[in-house]
Amino acid sequence: MKPDDLEHSVDRIHYARSQRTLDLTFSDGLTGSLTAEFLRVLSPSAEVRGHGPGQEVLQAGKSGVKITAINPVGHYAIQLVFDDGHDSGLYSWSYLYDLTCRQPELWRDYINRLHAAGLARDADTQVLMFQP
Repeated sequence: MKPDDLEHSVDRIHYARSQRTLDLTFSDGLTGSLTAEFLRVLSPSAEVRGHGPGQEVLQAGKSGVKITAINPVGHYAIQLVFDDGHDSGLYSWSYLYDLTCRQPELWRDYINRLHAAGLARDADTQVLMFQP
């Protein structure tokens, strides 16, 4: 366990199924609400992040994804299981804290990368790019 994981421990985790949001309260009082889609596309798993810089795999079509299970991992992380079968990411307290603090910037970057790749958040949407 890293020191950051203790520093930013989570006191409360609640998943609101109807809104598909994970509500978090950290030991320092920070609170946040992260959507299942946000957590899925920014999964800390090797499947999403790759095994090194430049190996990231952009996740598209995840707007409707849901969390089906939240499994504790020791006293430092949770494993989220998504309805698309993804379950390999371990979300440490420090990673969740970082996601909560940087959510607007991370989301904006994700949307920009999707558009640049001609991809969409919705699974049934195809984006075509034309040059005038």
